[in-house]
Amino acid sequence: MRNKHKQKRIIFVGSIFAISLLALLFVIKNFRENIVFFYSPTELRQIQNRSRIVRIGGLVKDGSVKEIDALNTEFIVTDLQNELKIHYKGILPNLFRDKQGVVVKGVLNEDGSEFFSSELLIKHDENYMPPEVAKSLKR
Repeated sequence: MRNKHKQKRIIFVGSIFAISLLALLFVIKNFRENIVFFYSPTELRQIQNRSRIVRIGGLVKDGSVKEIDALNTEFIVTDLQNELKIHYKGILPNLFRDKQGVVVKGVLNEDGSEFFSSELLIKHDENYMPPEVAKSLKR
């Protein structure tokens, strides 16, 4: 009788271990697929896998913003060493302007000369205040 309990306990512990190991493998696989790397335009020239989704960070080059229509915009991101032309599809955030820090998420084209994005993040300083709040404080 004691052997049966011991055998059941070993099977139970072994199955819990196997299920935990399988869950851990799924989590690791999911992280690998969803990790998005961050590069500057200079670092981006060195990557091999160009079809992977990446983030590019830098400054919007002065005078480079061209609004094609309400949802399509082209601009150049620079890290003051290299530049990269960005094609952004979406509504521009209110803080978007020349010489502003940005991060764009998307895919590089085959020859590495242009970047296509539908996600744009704007960096602002810690002193930023929404226009509505600034107006109410002035009153």
